Amino acid sequence: MENQDVNITIIDRDGVTHKIEAPTDMAMNLMEVVRSYELAPEGTIGVCGGMAMCASCQCYVLSDTKLPEMQDDEEAMLSEAFYVKDNSRLGCQIPITPELEGLEVELAPES
Repeated sequence: MENQDVNITIIDRDGVTHKIEAPTDMAMNLMEVVRSYELAPEGTIGVCGGMAMCASCQCYVLSDTKLPEMQDDEEAMLSEAFYVKDNSRLGCQIPITPELEGLEVELAPES
């Protein structure tokens, strides 16, 4: 089976746009991709290790990409987070799948 990468656009906290290819075969999530590409300083994203216990990987979804439904713990975390918008999601709760092709997100400001 051939590896399928998806093209994702991530706007970092400095407003710089990064077009990256994310692997769909490594069970990574969006937060881990941001970390592996070092698009946010170490210690400012994925602080809780991807358990939806912090909002350090909050991002704004700019494209109309179909994402997995938000689960209760993600919703609860976002209800307490800063800088939340209608299109906010936690990057750790978005698995990298072929359906994410063309996804465009902006990292929320560090709170």
